[in-house]
Amino acid sequence: MPQASVIPGDTRRQHDREIVTLAVPAFGALVAEPLFVMADSAIVGHLGTAQLAGLGVASALLTTAVSIFVFLAYATTAAVARRVGAGDLQAAIRQGVDGIWLALLLGLTVIAVVLPLAPAIVDLLGASATAAPYATTYLRISSLGIPAMLVVLAATGVLRGLQDTRTPLYVAVAGFVANAVLNAGLVYGAGLGIAGSAWGTVIAQCGMAAVYLVVVVRGAREHGAPLRPDATGIRASAQAGLPLLVRTLSLRAILMIATAVAARLGDADIAAHQIVLSLWSLLAFALDAIAIAGQAIIGRYLGADDPQGAREACRRMVRWGIAVGLTLGLLVVVARPLFLPLFTGDSVVRDAALPALLVVALSQPICGVVFVLDGVLMGAGDGPYLAGAMVLTLAVFTPVALLVPVLGGGLTAIWAAMTLMMTVRMLTLWLRSRSGRWIVTGATR
Repeated sequence: MPQASVIPGDTRRQHDREIVTLAVPAFGALVAEPLFVMADSAIVGHLGTAQLAGLGVASALLTTAVSIFVFLAYATTAAVARRVGAGDLQAAIRQGVDGIWLALLLGLTVIAVVLPLAPAIVDLLGASATAAPYATTYLRISSLGIPAMLVVLAATGVLRGLQDTRTPLYVAVAGFVANAVLNAGLVYGAGLGIAGSAWGTVIAQCGMAAVYLVVVVRGAREHGAPLRPDATGIRASAQAGLPLLVRTLSLRAILMIATAVAARLGDADIAAHQIVLSLWSLLAFALDAIAIAGQAIIGRYLGADDPQGAREACRRMVRWGIAVGLTLGLLVVVARPLFLPLFTGDSVVRDAALPALLVVALSQPICGVVFVLDGVLMGAGDGPYLAGAMVLTLAVFTPVALLVPVLGGGLTAIWAAMTLMMTVRMLTLWLRSRSGRWIVTGATR
């Protein structure tokens, strides 16, 4: 992280207000996203075990798609924020429009792949003969909503870059409510079964995308930004997003390796791993909210040719990351007796999860620094470095994780390896932030 220096009290308070103003609504929007899957699961679960299993397979694929294409939000946030800092709102919105066109093109490509290959994809994931038809049905219908889903990601990036995280929160909450109501009505009221759940999600996603498009189109007209697709701009958006795609795929590979290793340890360990991973993911939402604030704030400072403001904001956000990480770690330690019984009554699973949760708790300050610096470098448009750092982290983590079944240590060792992974990330990000090479000012990097 940048070298420490004294930040005047007024500046600290200004940074704190900006961080809170952007991070709190961002956290709400982040939490609302997984509620879509939870609502679908709660409704479909009453149809039967086979239907719920089919939903589980299909939703895993859709969740993976969201995580893979999240670069649409990240890259757009940084690019738009730079132009906002430079005082060129027309170019900022034009950049956002290019990102939305890219999202549409990617979404249509995904549909072209998923519709004919859905049965093969479901089979590849090992769905049972009874669950496979339901998974295929849900996947095919839900794929029709992927363009809307990707538009939501890109448009969310536009608004974050414009320093607006409240609108995404409102849209996410409204989308969750609409999804739940539509699912219940179509599954039970219309008697469409799992297909009704898929259609309800598609309609909700299309409604969210429509709201975002109205907001973006209104801003484009207000500032005279063109709405037609521009090949050069779309290509630039894709090039900015490619390194972040590599970063995300490397991170997904780490999580998949950890899960695969846990599965080799036995049923109790993989069950405990899923519990611990779910908590780790929930904690990540709180830290990612600060990272999102970092993307928007850092991009704006650099666009405004204010490197000192960017450094000071970075230092302040790192302190926030450490403080929030410490708080979350303490909460995990205190809440363990209440948290574990919510997921399992099996004492063997609880015994496996308990020490792993302690490792997760101890790692939260490290995670806080990682998430913040990750957001800072994204906001600076430093995607190539982030991609390389994550590939290096994957290379370090993989052999350590694969040795766990050989050397022993069980699930606790896996999460110690995860902590090592986060420590490597922290070191690579700290070295970059300390070097100052991420500080490139101007409307474009």
